[in-house]
Amino acid sequence: MGDNGAAFQGPDFSQGVDPSAMPEDSMLHGNVGGEPALLVRRTGEFLLIGSACTHYHGPLAEGLLVDDTVRCPWHHACFSVRTGEAVRAPALDPLPRWRLEWVGAKIHAREKLPAAPRARATAGAPRAAIIIGAGAAGLSAARTLRAEGFEGQLTLLSADHAAPYDRPNLSKDYLSGAAPEEWLPLRDAGFYESERIDLRLGARATDLLVRDKRVDLDDGSHLSYDVLLLATGAEPIRLPAPGAERPHVRYLRTLADSRALIKAAATAKRAIIIGASFIGLEVAASLRARNLTVHVVAPEAVPMERILGPELGKFVRAIHERHGVIFHLGDTVASIGEQSVVLASGETVAADLVVVGIGVRPALELAQQAGIEVDRGILVDEYLETSAPGVFAAGDMARWPDLLTGERIRVEHWVVAERQGQTAARNMLGQKERFGAAPFFWSQHYDAVISYVGHAPTWDRTELSGSVEAGDCTVGYYRGDRKLALASISRDLDSLRAEVAFEAMIAQASWGK
Repeated sequence: MGDNGAAFQGPDFSQGVDPSAMPEDSMLHGNVGGEPALLVRRTGEFLLIGSACTHYHGPLAEGLLVDDTVRCPWHHACFSVRTGEAVRAPALDPLPRWRLEWVGAKIHAREKLPAAPRARATAGAPRAAIIIGAGAAGLSAARTLRAEGFEGQLTLLSADHAAPYDRPNLSKDYLSGAAPEEWLPLRDAGFYESERIDLRLGARATDLLVRDKRVDLDDGSHLSYDVLLLATGAEPIRLPAPGAERPHVRYLRTLADSRALIKAAATAKRAIIIGASFIGLEVAASLRARNLTVHVVAPEAVPMERILGPELGKFVRAIHERHGVIFHLGDTVASIGEQSVVLASGETVAADLVVVGIGVRPALELAQQAGIEVDRGILVDEYLETSAPGVFAAGDMARWPDLLTGERIRVEHWVVAERQGQTAARNMLGQKERFGAAPFFWSQHYDAVISYVGHAPTWDRTELSGSVEAGDCTVGYYRGDRKLALASISRDLDSLRAEVAFEAMIAQASWGK
């Protein structure tokens, strides 16, 4: 995603602007001395905030104003128009704000306002918190704990040897060569020091003793806690085929994995992607950008049909084929050789690089050893608390009661993990906040971005609006009369409005199972 500089033009609010023509609950895009800004009229009051989303610089002027918040059209980050705070992931940093002053009939931007004050710690707050896992959920939770006034000892344990980074980019711009590695860290080293977060890299928890409130580490040390968050995510499913352990067979989950793929792609000429998942196809696009010949092998007849339906699945396939990707659908891998892959159909495909993307499974061992209730994930309540009091779970491993479908679900998406981390952190502090966000993800295939909000594991029918072929459409997924999800291409406002509608449904529902 670029800066989209053309969208940042408009009046210079420092020179004054007459806002009388602005209707109630509307936004006017402009700048303050060249810095993108957004004038918001809300309940008779005027407020001036930055207009570039702090996640990927999305144009908030093209987003949606909802009550006292504005939502980004690109990845659904949410900001307070009054404080500038990023109240919902994927954005983590606040927007700038300016003081406004009336001079005659015009309103003028003056100096920037200081950041909104942090919450203060409440009486009886825990003294020590441990977060196991420093991915999307873990970092989001750590940041939220501090923002919510937690002053106690905060330890963030990561089995990874790299500080928290932007995992979605590993299969997209970073892998394709369009983004430098400097863009990947979510926070610099100074953040952890200033926030007093004890970030321990390469630290693996080996045992969780919930009765003693203790975590044992692989170096023989142990830590005590008052509240704890499990956020260890998921692990790639290994391919059960002869030759799958050869050194040119790769998986993509970590920064180290992506670095290894980039190194391998520098000398490889022909790659086979096993699995037509979002990750698999994003890797296919990235390797095509590096001029490799790319084949995709998958058992389904239409890529991603189970998630997106046949219309969008065929659209995705057509995009990749236009960029030279060769599909072998309705097929699987029989064996992997040094320079080729034999398919179950008998076909042999030359390849000196193999990337496996056949799914992930939640990392449940630590929870199981601790006696925490699991069933295809760690079972949590609507507050993301596990069966062990004071122990919460968030992200790829958490299976929570979804009030939209009325079922327990587990979702493997970055934004969901970040938002669950935020909710879990507040509940670790006793706030009793129900997780009520509608799941959201996006997937990029060359110039086409598919946004998906809601959750429809199965559906009875779909409802198409617009043209799939033109890349301008929405697809609604229904079970009976209830819409469960909406996928969209080039219709960001429709996606945001669907998110708001789903959230309203969730807020009115109660868990009865």
